[in-house]
Amino acid sequence: MSQQEDDLRALSKIMDLLRGLSIAVLVANIYWFCQPLVSGWEFHPQTMKVLRGLDDAGSLFHNPWNAKWWTLLLLALSCFGTKGVKNEKIKWGQIWLIISIGAVLFFLNWWMVSVCWYYTYIFTSISGYVCLLLGGIWMSRLLKNNMMDDRFNEENESFMQETKLMDNEYSVNLPTRFYYKKRWNKGWINVVNPFRASIVLGTPGSGKSFAVVNNFIKQQIEKGFGLYVYDYKFPDLSLIAYNHMLNHADSYGKNPPTFCVINFDDPEHSHRCNPIHPDFMSDIADAYESAYTIMMNLNRTWIQKQGDFFVESPIVLFAAIIWYLKIYENGKYCTFPHAIEFLCRRYEDIFPILTSYTELETYLSPFIDAWQGGAAEQLAGQIASAKIPLSRMISPQLYWIMTGDDFTLDINNPKEPKILCVGNNPDRQNIYGAALGLYNSRIVKLINKKGMLKSGVIIDELPTIYFKGLDNLIATARSNKVAVCLGFQDFSQLKRDYGDKEAAVVMNTVGNIFSGQVVGETAKTLSERFGKVLQQRQSMSINRQDVSHSINTQMDSLIPASKISTLTQGMFVGAVSDNFDERIDQKIFHAEIVVDTKEVAAETAAYQPIPLITDFKDDTPDKSKMKAAIQRNYDKVKQDVKDIVRLELERIAADPNLRHLLHMKPA
Repeated sequence: MSQQEDDLRALSKIMDLLRGLSIAVLVANIYWFCQPLVSGWEFHPQTMKVLRGLDDAGSLFHNPWNAKWWTLLLLALSCFGTKGVKNEKIKWGQIWLIISIGAVLFFLNWWMVSVCWYYTYIFTSISGYVCLLLGGIWMSRLLKNNMMDDRFNEENESFMQETKLMDNEYSVNLPTRFYYKKRWNKGWINVVNPFRASIVLGTPGSGKSFAVVNNFIKQQIEKGFGLYVYDYKFPDLSLIAYNHMLNHADSYGKNPPTFCVINFDDPEHSHRCNPIHPDFMSDIADAYESAYTIMMNLNRTWIQKQGDFFVESPIVLFAAIIWYLKIYENGKYCTFPHAIEFLCRRYEDIFPILTSYTELETYLSPFIDAWQGGAAEQLAGQIASAKIPLSRMISPQLYWIMTGDDFTLDINNPKEPKILCVGNNPDRQNIYGAALGLYNSRIVKLINKKGMLKSGVIIDELPTIYFKGLDNLIATARSNKVAVCLGFQDFSQLKRDYGDKEAAVVMNTVGNIFSGQVVGETAKTLSERFGKVLQQRQSMSINRQDVSHSINTQMDSLIPASKISTLTQGMFVGAVSDNFDERIDQKIFHAEIVVDTKEVAAETAAYQPIPLITDFKDDTPDKSKMKAAIQRNYDKVKQDVKDIVRLELERIAADPNLRHLLHMKPA
């Protein structure tokens, strides 16, 4: 330590000497060019003799510039080696200002000697020198390594991302802009394997639909996918799908797709489809699945109580009714509205009819035992827990849509590909969501098969419906070329509506993740998923003599949770999966997804509305003809069920082997 102190003292003396020489040269310059002021001094001749010797040796005073350049050089050397307390408040702007003033005063005063402005020459020379000296000292005290310039650690947390476009017959490719090495770079998010499922997270307004979901719809249509789109805010996504299909129908080859719509709010712009069509039910397990989906959508709290007696009982009862309608007259009346109406009949009529069929007798034995055992109140509670939620779905419009048979739900049939959009209404979400859940569960069963067309299932605002079998679809559909894209706000929302176990399966099995701004546990989970990276950490210690730096490295989050929770609209973080033959070195991204808003606006302005699908030939202002047709269908369903019950009871009464069922009474 003493050796270091001695070195510092020696350096300080050398710098002082250089600064003294600089001042001496300045004084000599002034003395030489201002001789008339000092010509009467006694020692003037001796002084001039010394100065002439210096001038002869180095042309020091041949002109006003030479001595000043030597003065400046010696001053610069003295400032270069000066040690002082660093100051972060000193900025380069201040330094250049004071140096510029000093240079003007010091160098541009040569003409003053010729006009005999000696005092002014002396004043400007000294003032300029002082300014230059001050600028040099400030420069030596400048905090050159100001870590506060990157107070948010942007440089450490930026990283190189994928810049190569990797396109294939299935991929979804999104252009991006990302920040790296103090500049914005162009890149790509390459979802080369969409069949490994994708989730899109983000709070409302984060841009998940505009930047990601819309692109999935467009690019999958361009590549000939059969498509199912759940449109929570109908017709936002449906318009995109319809118009893009019109422009890219040739992508499907010889079998152009059919555009299908399910919209309970507007029957004129909706197809009719029976989600429990008997042709697509092979055994009673399919009926149970349909009943399960309906009940879970109508009673979200039941999702957390699966297996409970009062949860399973109404599901089993409704499943038995669906299967009964399937086997009655070859499924002629097997529709969801008929099932609701049948359930709403007296249970004294329902149970004899259902138990008259051998395959349902065992299925319903707990209900019969309860009835015959005198547990009428319990039985009434079981039936009521099914009737009450289902009664909310009694609607002429809903009955109209769900009793028709305009198309089948096999959207990825190679011979008849379809683009199916189902619309919900935020104001009637609970009612419509339950009905739409039936379509979802049926579609999952139909499309997850071998030898079918590649297809996409795009569900925005996933928690607004209960999607039965979603976890299984994600886990198994990859080999069947089914690309699932799910949009929701955060993981807590998914856990609330789907339960912890199923939500965990969904989160852990998806291969592609897009996340806009999310907060809380979701942001922490994503940050952990993206992993850590080696980052530099720098510290600085300033003392009177010098500045000491300490640099170390440590593993830290590549994308911290705090950064995910403050993402700008359009900025996304995430990760993609790759294939054996399409390796992606950098799967993680933190970038702005580039969307040409002008192009999108022009495209949207040219959109054609969804055409009239069911023509009621109704030009009345209040749509009275349409309402009358829908009401007739509603009345017909009710009458059908009444006729079924009457005929079945007559059949049972006429059969000696079944007649006893009509006389079953509670004990």
